[in-house]
Amino acid sequence: MKLREALSQPGFGAMAEFKRRSPSAGDLRPSGDVAAVARAYETARARAVSVLVDERFGGSWDDLRAARAATSLPLLAKGFFTTRDDLRTAREAGADAVLLLLRDLDDAQTRELMAAADELGLDTLVEAHDEAELERAVRLDARVIGVNARDLSTFAIDRTAQLELVAHAPRDRVVVAESAIETRAHAAAAELAGATAVLVGSALMRAPDPGAKLRELLQRPLVKVCGLTRQEDVDAAVAAGADMVGFILADESPRRAEAALDAPGTVLRVAVFVGERAETDADLVQLYGRVDGHRSRDAVLLRGDERVASVVDLPWGERDPSHLARARATPGRVMLAGGLDPGNVAAAVADVRPWAVDSARSTESAPGVKDHDALRRWVEAARG
Repeated sequence: MKLREALSQPGFGAMAEFKRRSPSAGDLRPSGDVAAVARAYETARARAVSVLVDERFGGSWDDLRAARAATSLPLLAKGFFTTRDDLRTAREAGADAVLLLLRDLDDAQTRELMAAADELGLDTLVEAHDEAELERAVRLDARVIGVNARDLSTFAIDRTAQLELVAHAPRDRVVVAESAIETRAHAAAAELAGATAVLVGSALMRAPDPGAKLRELLQRPLVKVCGLTRQEDVDAAVAAGADMVGFILADESPRRAEAALDAPGTVLRVAVFVGERAETDADLVQLYGRVDGHRSRDAVLLRGDERVASVVDLPWGERDPSHLARARATPGRVMLAGGLDPGNVAAAVADVRPWAVDSARSTESAPGVKDHDALRRWVEAARG
């Protein structure tokens, strides 16, 4: 299977990277066994493996050959390639695809290398890190586009700019978000922006078990703690391992927060509105309609103005035995909410297989005040 085909499979996936060191981070896994790591990635359901072959990253063509002998996954040769001979060497070492950095290549060079790759049976991942390079990649008809959060000239990371570039990339291309993916929330943010997959390297190579770390990054459902009104409770939710923290900004709610509180960039902040939304700096908006003075049953999850998931909830103040069946029948990403607690969430997850789960009341000692032990139990049970 070639790279483009592997990354185009339904759902969201990852390309997992092997590198011994990074110019920005220093040594990561200097004595790493590329064959063992590649096998771990395959077991963890990576869709492809990226192998650094440049000596500045501690890599070599022998690493690519060892990975080829160890895994049947598509292999991306990652280096600073500028000639046809580079691509021929990659093909002979077992690559299925090569990286082309628009930072280092003009349009004529890129076209020539894309044509050479095609002749050799290689896919190309054409990498952009700013708007001008993304426009070039699209104009050059790159079918697999990498959007790097790291400026390779300065090593500076700008995840916000990366996500906006991902969001503006054509949906008929395979778009890979690269660099700065360290948590489930980071991966989910790229997914919601429109990425087909993430390329993860440093976070995996630092981990004691790279395969386990990859499974962690791709694990679903995401876990949301909602109804937060106090900063100490936000901090406790983050420490417990929540992926999303929610702030209800509707006037009538006993869990109303004055604003979306601070949280680290390792999680997603969600502002919850009823009826009409207002300006917010939260990452996402959970918007309910208003019915008879209360929130509607269900909501939509928005990234900007784009609907990215459905929130399947219970009627206001009521139960519904068809709740899980409704969630199962809802297409696309589903955030399951309503009546979930540490005692029933595992069964609900097994039944529905939602993209995310959401709870407010089960983690409280009083409306808007969290019980930190209950909060930890919720996250642990929802994680399964």
